[in-house]
Amino acid sequence: MKKILTLLILTLLCVGVFAQDSEFLQKLKGLKGVSDVEVLQSNVFKEKYVIYFTQNIDHKNPQKGTFKQRVIVGFRGFDSPTVLVTEGYTASYATYPYYKEELAELYNANIVFVEHRYFAKSVPEPTDWNFMTVENSANDLHNIRQTFGQIFPKKWVATGISKGGSTCTYYRAFFPNDVDATVAYVAPISRGVVDGRHEKFLLKKVGTKEERDKVHDCQVEFMKRKDKLVSMLDTFSTNHNYKYYIPLSDVYDYLVLEYEFSLWQWGTPVSTIPSKGESDAVWFNYLAEMVGPDYFAYPSEHLPFFYQALRELGYYGYPLKYIKKYTDLKDSKNYVKNIMVPAEMRNVEFDKTVCKFTENYLKNNDPTLIFIYGENDPWTASGVAGWLNCKKKQNMAVYVQPRGSHLSRISNMPADMKKQITDKLDKWLK
Repeated sequence: MKKILTLLILTLLCVGVFAQDSEFLQKLKGLKGVSDVEVLQSNVFKEKYVIYFTQNIDHKNPQKGTFKQRVIVGFRGFDSPTVLVTEGYTASYATYPYYKEELAELYNANIVFVEHRYFAKSVPEPTDWNFMTVENSANDLHNIRQTFGQIFPKKWVATGISKGGSTCTYYRAFFPNDVDATVAYVAPISRGVVDGRHEKFLLKKVGTKEERDKVHDCQVEFMKRKDKLVSMLDTFSTNHNYKYYIPLSDVYDYLVLEYEFSLWQWGTPVSTIPSKGESDAVWFNYLAEMVGPDYFAYPSEHLPFFYQALRELGYYGYPLKYIKKYTDLKDSKNYVKNIMVPAEMRNVEFDKTVCKFTENYLKNNDPTLIFIYGENDPWTASGVAGWLNCKKKQNMAVYVQPRGSHLSRISNMPADMKKQITDKLDKWLK
């Protein structure tokens, strides 16, 4: 055991010496705005670091001050392309040793993984929500791209998933020439706090009619068991210290509504639905597993996103059709404002400027941009697949995975679509 411990210490010391002496680390530390460089272990990259990059709180008015934005950097080579990951939330998972990114694996690329402003370790102090805007986020990415381009001179591709996919799309619209390619996975471009397209999608388009009927029957069963399951929700919430801005009875109804969205979003088979002969405990556990009650609880780590949804990003509503006779809810128009954010943040009005700007950019231009969606993912309803015509475009393309979910990626696309996508990327990046 003593020999093993000694070898481990020597190995760690060698890793530390290598990192301190590496050419890449010297270049990284020499970049303007980079500070607090720390070594991360990686089973994927030759070298990996977490750094903090100084950004303006308001890019239109630098005198408002600065904050430090967390960035994870994975190094493979100066001659390799670089993937700019535009995370929409926290970057924490990218610090794990086994973290991989699809495009970086396909092209043996470096990564520059950017945590979104106002999340986790990238929060300005004091926290002025007026500067949590899409345009400021795009400028964050632009500054990082320009700075890291000094040590990564080869091709660049921006990519993100879900909210991160929206982020890289907005970034491309604001800075069309920053990157050589963009891959946006399952990215919504919503048109309002309640976009309006998701309800129709859930009622008439997702899955098969038989599957939709089973899901709606499941929602009805949840509502028939409401009294007993609300009691279980009360105990569950108390045990987990969950608090809500609305009555628990209404929270339960929203969990039942969110269940439908969640099942389709993550591609959960309808065969997982319990039989009506199962106990109330089985039904409650199924609901809690499918929709964590913490989704509607406060305080929430996703508060910055919900604020963005109210202000610029938009969100979705729920169809009440199948539970209407069992609920006191009249509609779901204001649930984000009433459930997801504290009272002092509810006076914000939705601004369509960014949505319109981005849609106009996509309609009138032909960037090297690929959108990937899942056919059964409700977020696809507010994506570009339903309205963006790419037939006359040479570059931009939209691919929808048949029966795919929010987990649709290049790797699990049908073979013909996968080839089309990689052929385009090969052309743009090699």
